[in-house]
Amino acid sequence: MEDPREKPQAEAIEFVKEETPAENGAPEAGPAPATPGEAAAGAAVSAAASETEKLKKEKAELYDRLLRKQAELDNFRKRVQREKEDFLQHATADLIRALLPVLDGFDRALAHRDASSPEQFARGVELIRRELLDTLQRAGVSPIETKGKMFDPHFHQAVETVVSADHNDQEIVEELQRGYCLRNRLLRPAIVKVAVAAKK
Repeated sequence: MEDPREKPQAEAIEFVKEETPAENGAPEAGPAPATPGEAAAGAAVSAAASETEKLKKEKAELYDRLLRKQAELDNFRKRVQREKEDFLQHATADLIRALLPVLDGFDRALAHRDASSPEQFARGVELIRRELLDTLQRAGVSPIETKGKMFDPHFHQAVETVVSADHNDQEIVEELQRGYCLRNRLLRPAIVKVAVAAKK
């Protein structure tokens, strides 16, 4: 009698492999055809992308126009400010030019005062002259230097020449009327006498 323990207890298990359609010769299925809803969604995405590009281009054009308008506005403001300053300076120059003869009158009064005039009167005239000159200087007026200077046609007006061996050629020897500048711009030229060298 055979011993049942000597017989194998496990039976062979046979594995069955499933064949794929490609392995068994069947053709692979392609992508599923798009449904009407998917086609509409794709068209909407394409339209949105086109609209986005259009808006980006329009934004760039508007930004460029904005920069140009800002530059034009800045230039306009600067031009208006410059014209305003020129107008004020021109009006100020006209007013100061009208006051210069008054200052000349004070200078002549002090230069040719009568010896019999009281000293207090002369001091009063000098005080008024100094106050007027200080007011003009605060407005930007400055006298043109002539003493010991060489003749400069931009600031001096020569009305007479004198032959002098004691001065250089074209040196100012006398100031007949004081000249003034307004903020480095000529307001009135100084009227002077100029030395010329003697002919050999």
